[in-house]
Amino acid sequence: MQTVRAAFRDECARLGEVLAGLDTADLDRPTDCPPWTVRELLAHVRTGAGRLVDMLAAPAPPRAEVDAAGYFGAAKFTPGVDADRIDGGRRAAHSGDGAALATDFDRAWRATLDAVDRAPADRVVRTRHGDAMALTEFLRTRVVEVGVHGLDVAAALDRDPWLTPTAAAVIADLLTGGRAVPPELGWDRLTLIRKTTGRAPLTAHERAAVDAARFGWLRFAA
Repeated sequence: MQTVRAAFRDECARLGEVLAGLDTADLDRPTDCPPWTVRELLAHVRTGAGRLVDMLAAPAPPRAEVDAAGYFGAAKFTPGVDADRIDGGRRAAHSGDGAALATDFDRAWRATLDAVDRAPADRVVRTRHGDAMALTEFLRTRVVEVGVHGLDVAAALDRDPWLTPTAAAVIADLLTGGRAVPPELGWDRLTLIRKTTGRAPLTAHERAAVDAARFGWLRFAA
């Protein structure tokens, strides 16, 4: 739990620092998560970062049934779920500059950590999709959401990625299932995450190395 908690804290704090310096033009830029603007994508991230507060206030399911990898299964990326996700980001977006968004985001993720710290280590929660998950496993998905969408925000702003080392380690481990990356690929964790989530294309050489090593990873869509 402590490793995942630290990754969530570090990545949220870093994103909050970036948010505080954004202006209206930055927030209105398009992203590679169409049709969202930066503002709408950040609203989606803020909602996701704060979900555990209500989940931990609800009754606990008797047992966990899905882990973090299972949470990102194909059912989360059907047209209907995608449409609801897009609409939710748009509805949650609100006017204000980066400083206002940073304050709201800071409040959300810190409330999540407070709720996590009050909960038993073996607590089980139910997601909005109906999945019963161990608290640590769901928090792991929040690290993915904040970290990977942070890459999307950085790309939209034409900035270098700011992914923190703690978050990168948690995300990379989830994507690979803890398997070592074939050395011939020469990927660091940031490159691994960008390549395996479709944020950067595979070269012909990389695709051949992946196929030769039978190296697979978690995919976020059907």
